[in-house]
Amino acid sequence: MIDSFGRRITYVRISVTDRCDLRCRYCMAERMQFLPKRDILTLEEVARLSDIFIGRGVRRIRLTGGEPLVRRGIADLVRWVGTRVGDGLEELTLTTNGTRLERFAGELFEAGVRRINVSLDSRRPERFGHITRGGDVRQVLRGIDAALEAGLAVKINMVALAGLNEDEIEEMLLWCGSKGLDLTLIETMPLGEVEEDRTSHYLPLDAVKRRLEPRFAMTPSLRRTGGPARYFEVPALGIRLGLITPLTNNFCAGCNRIRVAATGTVYGCLGHDQKVELRDALREGGEAAVNALLDELLAGKPRRHDFRIAAAAPAVARHMSVTGG
Repeated sequence: MIDSFGRRITYVRISVTDRCDLRCRYCMAERMQFLPKRDILTLEEVARLSDIFIGRGVRRIRLTGGEPLVRRGIADLVRWVGTRVGDGLEELTLTTNGTRLERFAGELFEAGVRRINVSLDSRRPERFGHITRGGDVRQVLRGIDAALEAGLAVKINMVALAGLNEDEIEEMLLWCGSKGLDLTLIETMPLGEVEEDRTSHYLPLDAVKRRLEPRFAMTPSLRRTGGPARYFEVPALGIRLGLITPLTNNFCAGCNRIRVAATGTVYGCLGHDQKVELRDALREGGEAAVNALLDELLAGKPRRHDFRIAAAAPAVARHMSVTGG
């Protein structure tokens, strides 16, 4: 799959649900209205779509949500898609908030997953509870330990938020070093209407990097995971620090991904509404109909997103949980 700008699409993020058991302030409204079950793809349909993507040259698939581990039958889906690892698919990964990881870590490893991302914006119980509107960080930390024990490589994703957790970034980096976990910092993105003022919590990561450099020597890394992060080696800690900077350093020139929502809607860009609808095509027209729509999507895939943190309205109306991050 190649778009009109010559970018080869080898990475697909597939949301298996828009539901989540947390309500992070920068991601969701406090009272979310979730999709009825009839509107979302069955797990068998997700597996069929995965096969179509692999047949068209996709080499990495990441399962996302909402929170993917709240989807009933998720372990079966992971096993189905996991059978394609080494058979056209190079890697199956998953992004999770970690609340159910203690239960599923072993099954994920047995199904062929070797690497996961865990979203963790604070290790301080009260602060974590505030950011997530009621989450228990101890549950997540137990999940991370279970994942490591199962043999999974774990990377921590931390949304850097001015006035909320910016004073904890160095602490998080040190903790990750003590456990051998890479850390990726992410700038908050203007997606969906939320009660919080994103402008007041926007923290440019270039400034964060300058603040960390006097204490931690960092050198650019050759590490690539298929995503948008720029990685830096932190030799003193033996880990890598990744920076995802949609606002301060646009990374769209190297975009290699598309995103499938739980409804089968496929977005060419996180920051645009350009999309095609695959659910009915998959159910009624099969692979040929799906491929025709994918060709249409690729022909219109935007050159870049247009995130502006100070804009009066978010870049798109849909919440991050709808698209799958």
